[in-house]
Amino acid sequence: MKKLLSALFLLSSLIYFSQGIVFENSDFKSSLAKAKKENKLIFLDAYTSWCGPCKLMAKNIFTQKSVGDTYNARFVNAKIDMEKGEGIELAKKFKVNAYPTYLFIDGNGEVVHRTLGYVEEKDFLQFAKDAEDPTRRIGALKKQFEAGEKSPEFLKNLANLTIYTEPEFTAKVLDRYFADKKAFDKEDVGLLLQAIKNTESPLYKTFEAKKADVIAVVSEDSYNKINKDLKLSTITTKAYNKETKSYNETYLLTEAEKVVGKTEAEKYVLRQKAGNAFRNKDIPTYEKLMLEIYKDYASASSGALNSAAWNFFENVDTKSSLETAVLWSKESIKKDENYAFTDTLANLYKKLGDKANAKLWAQKSIELAKKSGEDYEDTEKLLNRIK
Repeated sequence: MKKLLSALFLLSSLIYFSQGIVFENSDFKSSLAKAKKENKLIFLDAYTSWCGPCKLMAKNIFTQKSVGDTYNARFVNAKIDMEKGEGIELAKKFKVNAYPTYLFIDGNGEVVHRTLGYVEEKDFLQFAKDAEDPTRRIGALKKQFEAGEKSPEFLKNLANLTIYTEPEFTAKVLDRYFADKKAFDKEDVGLLLQAIKNTESPLYKTFEAKKADVIAVVSEDSYNKINKDLKLSTITTKAYNKETKSYNETYLLTEAEKVVGKTEAEKYVLRQKAGNAFRNKDIPTYEKLMLEIYKDYASASSGALNSAAWNFFENVDTKSSLETAVLWSKESIKKDENYAFTDTLANLYKKLGDKANAKLWAQKSIELAKKSGEDYEDTEKLLNRIK
């Protein structure tokens, strides 16, 4: 009897003191089945291990009692890393391109509402209300837009909801939003630069017409660079053949040269070819092109070097190429010493069989992660594997 009373007391204490969202400890398929059975929506927190705002949401918002009371009662809650396991395919399926993204999914696996970003408690609770209200879901909002809705707040909200998943639709929304704007503030400029993809976008005329407003926010040099990138993006799209999954290199080089000059155009073509080879999983071609691109790597950015080094770690097995990637990684750390870049170097050394340096840099990475509040679970696992 005492044991029973103790167990009941412990259970009641856990219920009393528990707060915040309770996430399912199962795979997405099981969560989907549960949602269908209980006639609920799934709330899916689509996150990544490196995403700062994701961690802040988990720490500051998901733990709130009001949030837990609402989400636990109304949804089947799931939390999945979009860069690991089943998350990789789910990210593709649901077009998750920014983090954190919050998906509200029905029992049939259809997304009925989505939002994103770090928000405060009040706004996060509003997400739940919007997801359950058919008139406030994205589908309904799009119908309002098609019916001619012109409210600036409505248009801005709809643009933010679709900007990462439906860029062409977002361009139409912002084209209407900007039509009545006489002057752009910083937020308007940010939306414009985020949404515009090439010179054929309806927003490009706005980009040109509002040059003074854009320059007031990003400087003239930045404006000119963005303009070049937009022109190159248009050329690249026209040069690419989807059927053969290859570029018309003559056209690409000729047209790019008109924008950035011969030397830069040649480098640009190499980068596009390398990116295309990587997407098509042609690793030998990718490896060869990247070694050419970063033959002189001193002027490359720290981010670009780390990305290249990591891709070599994950996909390349040639010892000499991995040793070159180590040089890229060291240069990236020299320019910006942080948890992620030192983790890359530790992994490269581990792959090369250099246990001493792998251990050294893994420990350094964990040290930096602790200082900056980063999640270092993967690096710790790497360190434990080094024997």
